[in-house]
Amino acid sequence: MKKLLAAKNVVVSLAILIAVWEILFLISDFSSTLFPSPMQSFKALLGMCADGSLLKNIGTSMYRFAAGYISSITVAVILGLILGQLPGVFKYINPTVQLLRPISPTAWMPFIVLLFGIGDVPAIVIIFIAAFFPVLLSTVAAVGNIDPIYFKVSKNFGIKQPQLMWKVIFPAAFPQIANGIHLALGTAWIFLVAGEMVGAQSGLGYQIIDARNNIRADILLATIIVIGLIGLLLDTLLKLLENRILKAWGGSK
Repeated sequence: MKKLLAAKNVVVSLAILIAVWEILFLISDFSSTLFPSPMQSFKALLGMCADGSLLKNIGTSMYRFAAGYISSITVAVILGLILGQLPGVFKYINPTVQLLRPISPTAWMPFIVLLFGIGDVPAIVIIFIAAFFPVLLSTVAAVGNIDPIYFKVSKNFGIKQPQLMWKVIFPAAFPQIANGIHLALGTAWIFLVAGEMVGAQSGLGYQIIDARNNIRADILLATIIVIGLIGLLLDTLLKLLENRILKAWGGSK
């Protein structure tokens, strides 16, 4: 029942968005070439589906996203679990992390393109950077916030490393780590598109630039909607995965 209500909310929300879009199209003085209607964008979407360009670009973007995001959260979680148990070491590393964290990943793009050229790697590196810091910091904080009773019980039962890490510390810290992973998902997806707009010759970000260069606002808006829908789908799937893991570990969700 809850899933049906959630699906209904999504449909209603999207319907409102399309209605507002149509109203703005009808009352605006802009040319349809610059500001197309929902129907024009839908026709452009069907055209991209028919010629296969949309599915090809989605596949390319999803490959880059998966490679960059999964590798980033894997490295960040492992490093965060280690540093979380070494606060004396992390206090020297944290200033550097705080210095690098606010820098937009796209600011590194000139160096990344010079080092790796144009193609998949620059976009993957951008995604890696975008997801890394939120997950690292949330993992370190999560380990630091674990109730000391967990360690006392583990000591009484003779649980030592590496079992302590994977059977006690990681499950106890996971709810807070999951928040960082969730935050990183949206950030990484945003910067995937930004990275493809600069350092790639394929993918959804490149498709936006190509549509702009060819003055095809209908394709541009259709691609933007697709990017948003994929982001919504990824967010939903990640929530389901998090809930299953929490239930398996005795969480409340």
